[in-house]
Amino acid sequence: MIIKSLDPRISRAELDADASMEQELQPLEHFETYEVFHQKKRGTHHTHVGTVHAPNPEMALLFGKEQYGRRGVSVNIWVARTADIFASDYDDSDIFSTTPEKQYREATPYKVMDKINEYKAKQGS
Repeated sequence: MIIKSLDPRISRAELDADASMEQELQPLEHFETYEVFHQKKRGTHHTHVGTVHAPNPEMALLFGKEQYGRRGVSVNIWVARTADIFASDYDDSDIFSTTPEKQYREATPYKVMDKINEYKAKQGS
């Protein structure tokens, strides 16, 4: 017999009570961790806001919404298993270095502000 939850966070989710979502934890076993990303405004980038522990992705989405979506404006939330996120090693930082012959692609060496100030000075006099 399955007891319907009185918790509004669970009842709002309208999760089916099928056996595929039930997981039995062994002693000293924990839920997986999920990384939560939220989007403040439609069209902007998702940013990492934190981590939740949950038995499955559906519950992680629900926990992420309750934990991080209510703190500020959010229009969308993503969750991803922490185990599924891959990162480069710090020892491989040389893969991000730019070769000298590609410096022309970056705008940093161009000093336009001096020319703008010179033009403004000419216009003012």
